[in-house]
Amino acid sequence: MGGVPDACWGPGAVAVTGVGLVTPGGTGVAGAWDAVCRGLPTARCDPELAGQPADLTCAVPDFDGDALLGRRLARRMDRVAQFAVVAAREAVAMAGLGGRTWPGERVAVLFGAGGSSFEGLTDAYPKLLAGRARAISPMTLPRSLPSAPAAEVALDLGVSGPGFATSAGCASAPVAVGVGRDLLRSGTVDVVVAGGAESLRHPLAAAGFAQLGVVSRTAARPFAADRDGFVPAEGAGVLVLESGAHACARGAEVLAWLGGYGAAGDGHHVAAPHPDGVGAERALRAALAAGGAEPCAVGHVNAHGAATRLNDRAEARALTRLLPHRPPVTATKGALGHAGAGSGAIEAVVTVLSLRDQLIPPTAGLTGPDPEFTLDVVTGAPRRAALRTAVSVSTALGGQNAALLLLAA
Repeated sequence: MGGVPDACWGPGAVAVTGVGLVTPGGTGVAGAWDAVCRGLPTARCDPELAGQPADLTCAVPDFDGDALLGRRLARRMDRVAQFAVVAAREAVAMAGLGGRTWPGERVAVLFGAGGSSFEGLTDAYPKLLAGRARAISPMTLPRSLPSAPAAEVALDLGVSGPGFATSAGCASAPVAVGVGRDLLRSGTVDVVVAGGAESLRHPLAAAGFAQLGVVSRTAARPFAADRDGFVPAEGAGVLVLESGAHACARGAEVLAWLGGYGAAGDGHHVAAPHPDGVGAERALRAALAAGGAEPCAVGHVNAHGAATRLNDRAEARALTRLLPHRPPVTATKGALGHAGAGSGAIEAVVTVLSLRDQLIPPTAGLTGPDPEFTLDVVTGAPRRAALRTAVSVSTALGGQNAALLLLAA
């Protein structure tokens, strides 16, 4: 396939050596990957949203933070931070790193965050309004910061390199991965633990999205003719990134290569995407250019696929213009729902796994594709493919777009 960059082991190469997942399809890469490949939606009626106009969510099943992290540590964190730490532990273990033996000052932790956590604030606000400020937990503020997952992961791993949150709505996680790539290529650090974590299952988040008219009351059906919105979800995804030289020196197994990253804005509307997806297209072009790849080299697209009327149309138009050779497309949100800043990281991990296993998962919930679109969307069952390059696309409220170019190892 023409235009494929030679990123492996060269100067500036960035390797993906570990991944971790906490998703509605399961906690851990093996279970989550199997659930996505089976193409089964995880949406269920959520008792926490009982009485709301839309009560369908995709929840992480049987997640026990006390058992996974220990009661004392788990009680310090919101659920989202717990997801981040569990996924980061898995990713670092897969990479064969950690154990507090690495030079912690050369390890960065970057996490995408869509906003502050609602969990701690929900408990605090009634106390504040009732004049009981002294009853508010002193952990309320540190737990609610957008940077809390990054801070908790860094503390858990015992590292002291750069650590912060990137916030670009639902595009936050690929921005974290992209900034991590820049840090590695600049020589600032040797390892980056990058990802995203969020939960949109909170009543306030679910109600807000319902008021915007973008939440489904039945099921998420990306790129379907009868799509009516996304299903709020929760989860986390983490990638361990290393400079090629660092990975080579320690004999690491490389899962994939991070070839390029791009970001761009629509400059159109605070809530609606540009109808032609111009920002998403520019982000993709930037990611390809950063990796020295031509559009014709793209062998697979893990689309944002939010299943809203406007977003899917805009994204389909962007992909059709940029990739007229029609590479196979999948949309992970059909199975796992929309976990906000967590989804971009989850989808990046799924893209890495597609390259590793040469397998494209189906788009769950899609039985009647929109005839307006000419995309080759994988449905029904996983599709075997000889994949050398793939892209993962994320878009967000406010017209923020980000894309990652990933290459087979």
